[in-house]
Amino acid sequence: MDLSFILNELGENRSDYFNAIAPPIIQTSNFQVRKVDELRDLFADESSGYLYSRGINPTVDILREKLAALDRAEDALVFNSGAAAIFAAVLANVQADEHIVSVQKPYTWAQRMFDNILPRFNVDTTYVDGTLVENFAEAIRPNTRIIYLESPNSWSYALQDLRAVSELARDHGIITICDNSYCTPIYQRPIEMGIDLALQSATKYIGGHSDTVAGVLSGSSAMIKKIFDSEYLNIGSGIQPFNAWLLIRGLRTLSARLDRISATTPKIVAYLKEHHQVRLNVPFILHIPKAKKIC
Repeated sequence: MDLSFILNELGENRSDYFNAIAPPIIQTSNFQVRKVDELRDLFADESSGYLYSRGINPTVDILREKLAALDRAEDALVFNSGAAAIFAAVLANVQADEHIVSVQKPYTWAQRMFDNILPRFNVDTTYVDGTLVENFAEAIRPNTRIIYLESPNSWSYALQDLRAVSELARDHGIITICDNSYCTPIYQRPIEMGIDLALQSATKYIGGHSDTVAGVLSGSSAMIKKIFDSEYLNIGSGIQPFNAWLLIRGLRTLSARLDRISATTPKIVAYLKEHHQVRLNVPFILHIPKAKKIC
Protein backbone atom coordinates (compact mmCIF):
# COMPACT_ATOMS: atom_id res chain seq x y z
CA MET A 1 0.00 0.00 0.00
CA ASP A 2 1.36 3.41 -0.95
CA LEU A 3 2.78 5.41 1.98
CA SER A 4 1.13 8.66 0.93
CA PHE A 5 -2.23 6.90 0.63
CA ILE A 6 -1.92 5.50 4.16
CA LEU A 7 -0.96 8.85 5.67
CA ASN A 8 -3.47 11.00 3.81
CA GLU A 9 -6.39 8.83 2.69
CA LEU A 10 -6.73 5.42 4.36
CA GLY A 11 -9.72 5.15 6.69
CA GLU A 12 -11.02 8.59 5.81
CA ASN A 13 -14.47 7.93 4.38
CA ARG A 14 -15.18 11.58 3.69
CA SER A 15 -18.65 11.02 2.31
CA ASP A 16 -19.62 10.06 5.87
CA TYR A 17 -18.75 13.53 7.18
CA PHE A 18 -19.74 16.16 4.63
CA ASN A 19 -16.73 15.49 2.35
CA ALA A 20 -14.45 17.31 4.81
CA ILE A 21 -10.75 16.82 4.04
CA ALA A 22 -9.78 16.84 7.73
CA PRO A 23 -11.45 14.02 9.69
CA PRO A 24 -13.93 15.08 12.39
CA ILE A 25 -13.28 14.86 16.11
CA ILE A 26 -16.11 12.68 17.39
CA GLN A 27 -15.93 14.06 20.92
CA THR A 28 -18.59 11.92 22.57
CA SER A 29 -18.62 9.57 25.52
CA ASN A 30 -21.43 7.28 24.32
CA PHE A 31 -23.44 6.50 21.19
CA GLN A 32 -27.12 6.11 20.44
CA VAL A 33 -28.45 2.58 20.10
CA ARG A 34 -31.90 2.06 18.58
CA LYS A 35 -32.63 -1.54 19.54
CA VAL A 36 -32.29 -3.45 22.80
CA ASP A 37 -30.80 -6.46 21.00
CA GLU A 38 -28.13 -4.21 19.47
CA LEU A 39 -27.29 -2.89 22.92
CA ARG A 40 -26.99 -6.44 24.27
CA ASP A 41 -24.63 -7.35 21.43
CA LEU A 42 -22.46 -4.31 22.10
CA PHE A 43 -22.26 -5.08 25.81
CA ALA A 44 -21.24 -8.63 24.95
CA ASP A 45 -18.52 -7.46 22.55
CA GLU A 46 -17.56 -3.78 22.62
CA SER A 47 -15.28 -4.24 19.62
CA SER A 48 -18.31 -4.96 17.41
CA GLY A 49 -19.49 -1.34 17.19
CA TYR A 50 -19.77 2.07 18.79
CA LEU A 51 -21.01 2.02 22.37
CA TYR A 52 -18.68 4.03 24.60
CA SER A 53 -15.51 5.91 23.66
CA ARG A 54 -13.49 4.12 26.32
CA GLY A 55 -13.46 1.34 23.75
CA ILE A 56 -14.28 2.16 20.11
CA ASN A 57 -14.52 5.69 18.70
CA PRO A 58 -14.75 6.75 15.02
CA THR A 59 -11.86 9.25 15.16
CA VAL A 60 -9.66 6.73 16.94
CA ASP A 61 -10.67 4.07 14.41
CA ILE A 62 -9.29 6.16 11.53
CA LEU A 63 -5.98 6.40 13.35
CA ARG A 64 -5.92 2.68 14.20
CA GLU A 65 -6.40 1.72 10.57
CA LYS A 66 -3.54 3.95 9.44
CA LEU A 67 -1.15 2.76 12.14
CA ALA A 68 -1.88 -0.92 11.51
CA ALA A 69 -1.27 -0.40 7.78
CA LEU A 70 2.04 1.37 8.47
CA ASP A 71 3.19 -1.58 10.58
CA ARG A 72 1.83 -4.10 8.02
CA ALA A 73 -0.17 -5.52 10.93
CA GLU A 74 -3.71 -6.83 10.98
CA ASP A 75 -4.84 -4.41 13.69
CA ALA A 76 -3.63 -1.80 16.16
CA LEU A 77 -4.64 -0.17 19.44
CA VAL A 78 -3.84 3.40 20.49
CA PHE A 79 -3.17 4.22 24.14
CA ASN A 80 -2.88 7.46 26.08
CA SER A 81 0.88 6.94 26.47
CA GLY A 82 3.69 4.67 25.35
CA ALA A 83 4.00 3.39 28.91
CA ALA A 84 0.35 2.28 28.82
CA ALA A 85 0.97 0.37 25.59
CA ILE A 86 3.97 -1.41 27.15
CA PHE A 87 2.01 -2.26 30.29
CA ALA A 88 -0.94 -3.72 28.34
CA ALA A 89 1.26 -5.71 25.95
CA VAL A 90 3.16 -7.38 28.79
CA LEU A 91 0.28 -7.82 31.21
CA ALA A 92 -1.84 -9.50 28.54
CA ASN A 93 0.78 -12.16 27.91
CA VAL A 94 2.23 -13.11 31.28
CA GLN A 95 0.75 -14.80 34.32
CA ALA A 96 1.86 -15.45 37.88
CA ASP A 97 5.01 -17.56 38.29
CA GLU A 98 6.16 -16.97 34.71
CA HIS A 99 9.37 -15.45 33.40
CA ILE A 100 10.42 -12.66 31.03
CA VAL A 101 13.66 -12.14 29.12
CA SER A 102 14.38 -8.48 28.35
CA VAL A 103 17.15 -6.46 26.77
CA GLN A 104 19.38 -4.65 29.24
CA LYS A 105 18.38 -1.17 30.38
CA PRO A 106 14.97 -0.93 28.71
CA TYR A 107 12.84 2.21 28.78
CA THR A 108 12.32 3.50 32.33
CA TRP A 109 8.68 2.50 32.76
CA ALA A 110 9.21 -0.90 31.20
CA GLN A 111 11.99 -1.63 33.68
CA ARG A 112 9.95 -0.36 36.62
CA MET A 113 7.13 -2.70 35.63
CA PHE A 114 9.59 -5.60 35.40
CA ASP A 115 11.34 -4.73 38.68
CA ASN A 116 8.58 -3.31 40.89
CA ILE A 117 5.15 -4.46 39.74
CA LEU A 118 5.47 -7.93 38.22
CA PRO A 119 7.49 -9.40 41.12
CA ARG A 120 4.34 -8.94 43.25
CA PHE A 121 2.95 -11.84 41.18
CA ASN A 122 6.17 -13.85 41.26
CA VAL A 123 7.04 -12.89 37.69
CA ASP A 124 10.76 -12.28 37.37
CA THR A 125 12.82 -10.80 34.53
CA THR A 126 16.27 -11.71 33.22
CA TYR A 127 18.13 -8.90 31.46
CA VAL A 128 20.53 -9.81 28.66
CA ASP A 129 22.86 -8.17 26.17
CA GLY A 130 20.55 -8.28 23.17
CA THR A 131 23.27 -7.86 20.55
CA LEU A 132 23.91 -11.62 20.70
CA VAL A 133 21.04 -14.00 19.93
CA GLU A 134 22.65 -16.74 22.00
CA ASN A 135 22.17 -14.59 25.13
CA PHE A 136 18.42 -14.86 24.69
CA ALA A 137 18.68 -18.60 24.12
CA GLU A 138 20.71 -19.11 27.29
CA ALA A 139 18.24 -17.06 29.38
CA ILE A 140 15.13 -18.98 28.34
CA ARG A 141 13.52 -21.12 31.04
CA PRO A 142 10.63 -23.59 30.84
CA ASN A 143 8.31 -20.86 32.17
CA THR A 144 9.57 -18.03 29.94
CA ARG A 145 6.57 -16.36 28.37
CA ILE A 146 7.85 -13.08 26.84
CA ILE A 147 10.99 -11.79 25.15
CA TYR A 148 11.02 -8.00 25.34
CA LEU A 149 13.07 -6.08 22.77
CA GLU A 150 14.01 -2.48 21.99
CA SER A 151 15.82 -2.11 18.70
CA PRO A 152 17.43 0.40 18.91
CA ASN A 153 17.58 0.28 22.70
CA SER A 154 16.18 3.31 24.54
CA TRP A 155 19.47 4.23 26.23
CA SER A 156 22.35 2.53 24.40
CA TYR A 157 20.85 2.38 20.88
CA ALA A 158 22.04 -1.24 20.72
CA LEU A 159 20.36 -3.35 18.04
CA GLN A 160 18.95 -6.87 18.12
CA ASP A 161 18.55 -9.35 15.28
CA LEU A 162 14.76 -9.28 15.28
CA ARG A 163 14.32 -12.10 12.75
CA ALA A 164 16.63 -14.44 14.62
CA VAL A 165 15.10 -13.67 18.02
CA SER A 166 11.56 -14.09 16.68
CA GLU A 167 12.46 -17.50 15.23
CA LEU A 168 14.04 -18.54 18.54
CA ALA A 169 10.97 -17.40 20.45
CA ARG A 170 8.57 -19.14 18.09
CA ASP A 171 10.43 -22.43 18.54
CA HIS A 172 9.81 -22.14 22.30
CA GLY A 173 6.24 -20.81 22.16
CA ILE A 174 7.31 -17.42 23.51
CA ILE A 175 5.65 -14.08 22.71
CA THR A 176 7.93 -11.35 21.33
CA ILE A 177 7.35 -7.65 21.93
CA CYS A 178 9.51 -4.94 20.33
CA ASP A 179 9.59 -1.22 21.10
CA ASN A 180 10.00 0.44 17.70
CA SER A 181 9.74 4.06 18.86
CA TYR A 182 13.02 5.25 17.38
CA CYS A 183 12.61 3.81 13.87
CA THR A 184 8.83 4.10 13.43
CA PRO A 185 7.27 1.86 10.76
CA ILE A 186 8.83 4.11 8.11
CA TYR A 187 12.31 2.67 8.75
CA GLN A 188 11.59 -0.67 10.45
CA ARG A 189 8.63 -3.01 10.68
CA PRO A 190 9.09 -5.66 13.41
CA ILE A 191 5.86 -7.45 12.46
CA GLU A 192 7.34 -8.36 9.07
CA MET A 193 10.35 -9.83 10.89
CA GLY A 194 8.17 -12.21 12.88
CA ILE A 195 7.68 -10.14 16.04
CA ASP A 196 4.27 -10.69 17.66
CA LEU A 197 3.67 -7.17 18.98
CA ALA A 198 5.26 -3.94 17.76
CA LEU A 199 4.87 -0.92 20.00
CA GLN A 200 5.91 2.69 19.81
CA SER A 201 5.58 5.92 21.68
CA ALA A 202 3.46 7.94 19.24
CA THR A 203 4.42 11.03 21.22
CA LYS A 204 7.78 11.18 19.46
CA TYR A 205 7.41 10.92 15.68
CA ILE A 206 3.79 10.02 14.95
CA GLY A 207 2.59 13.19 16.66
CA GLY A 208 5.77 15.12 16.06
CA HIS A 209 4.63 18.49 17.44
CA SER A 210 5.09 17.98 21.21
CA ASP A 211 1.40 18.60 21.79
CA THR A 212 0.07 15.13 22.61
CA VAL A 213 1.09 11.91 24.34
CA ALA A 214 0.20 8.46 23.01
CA GLY A 215 1.31 4.87 22.47
CA VAL A 216 0.63 2.26 19.79
CA LEU A 217 0.41 -1.54 19.78
CA SER A 218 0.22 -3.43 16.49
CA GLY A 219 -0.18 -7.15 15.90
CA SER A 220 -2.49 -9.91 14.73
CA SER A 221 -6.25 -9.46 14.93
CA ALA A 222 -6.44 -12.21 17.55
CA MET A 223 -3.75 -10.65 19.75
CA ILE A 224 -5.19 -7.15 19.51
CA LYS A 225 -8.70 -8.45 20.27
CA LYS A 226 -7.34 -10.29 23.30
CA ILE A 227 -5.74 -7.10 24.64
CA PHE A 228 -8.76 -4.94 23.77
CA ASP A 229 -11.21 -7.21 25.62
CA SER A 230 -9.14 -7.30 28.79
CA GLU A 231 -6.29 -4.89 29.53
CA TYR A 232 -7.36 -2.08 27.18
CA LEU A 233 -10.95 -1.85 28.42
CA ASN A 234 -10.27 -2.78 32.03
CA ILE A 235 -7.43 -0.32 32.65
CA GLY A 236 -9.17 2.41 30.64
CA SER A 237 -5.96 3.54 28.96
CA GLY A 238 -7.33 4.27 25.50
CA ILE A 239 -6.58 7.56 23.77
CA GLN A 240 -9.16 10.36 23.65
CA PRO A 241 -10.69 11.50 20.32
CA PHE A 242 -9.02 14.92 20.26
CA ASN A 243 -5.58 13.43 20.86
CA ALA A 244 -6.25 10.85 18.15
CA TRP A 245 -7.10 13.69 15.77
CA LEU A 246 -3.79 15.40 16.61
CA LEU A 247 -1.97 12.19 15.70
CA ILE A 248 -3.84 11.90 12.40
CA ARG A 249 -2.70 15.45 11.68
CA GLY A 250 0.85 14.51 12.68
CA LEU A 251 0.86 11.58 10.26
CA ARG A 252 0.36 13.97 7.34
CA THR A 253 3.94 15.23 7.75
CA LEU A 254 5.58 12.08 9.17
CA SER A 255 7.51 11.21 6.03
CA ALA A 256 8.73 14.78 5.45
CA ARG A 257 9.84 15.18 9.07
CA LEU A 258 11.78 11.92 9.09
CA ASP A 259 13.46 12.88 5.81
CA ARG A 260 14.61 16.13 7.40
CA ILE A 261 15.79 14.40 10.57
CA SER A 262 17.77 11.84 8.55
CA ALA A 263 19.42 14.64 6.56
CA THR A 264 20.32 16.90 9.49
CA THR A 265 21.43 14.34 12.10
CA PRO A 266 24.83 13.55 10.46
CA LYS A 267 25.52 17.28 10.24
CA ILE A 268 24.84 17.75 13.94
CA VAL A 269 27.00 14.75 14.84
CA ALA A 270 29.85 16.05 12.68
CA TYR A 271 29.62 19.44 14.39
CA LEU A 272 29.63 17.93 17.89
CA LYS A 273 32.48 15.59 16.98
CA GLU A 274 34.73 18.54 16.17
CA HIS A 275 33.62 20.84 18.99
CA HIS A 276 36.34 21.39 21.57
CA GLN A 277 33.88 21.24 24.50
CA VAL A 278 32.32 17.93 23.50
CA ARG A 279 33.73 14.47 24.13
CA LEU A 280 31.88 11.58 22.49
CA ASN A 281 32.03 8.35 24.46
CA VAL A 282 29.70 6.31 22.25
CA PRO A 283 31.60 4.95 19.23
CA PHE A 284 28.58 4.19 17.05
CA ILE A 285 27.48 7.80 16.91
CA LEU A 286 30.54 8.69 14.82
CA HIS A 287 29.38 6.58 11.90
CA ILE A 288 25.70 7.03 11.15
CA PRO A 289 24.51 5.17 8.05
CA LYS A 290 22.03 6.89 5.80
CA ALA A 291 18.53 5.95 6.88
CA LYS A 292 16.53 3.98 4.35
CA LYS A 293 12.78 4.03 4.09
CA ILE A 294 11.03 0.71 3.72
CA CYS A 295 7.54 2.02 3.02
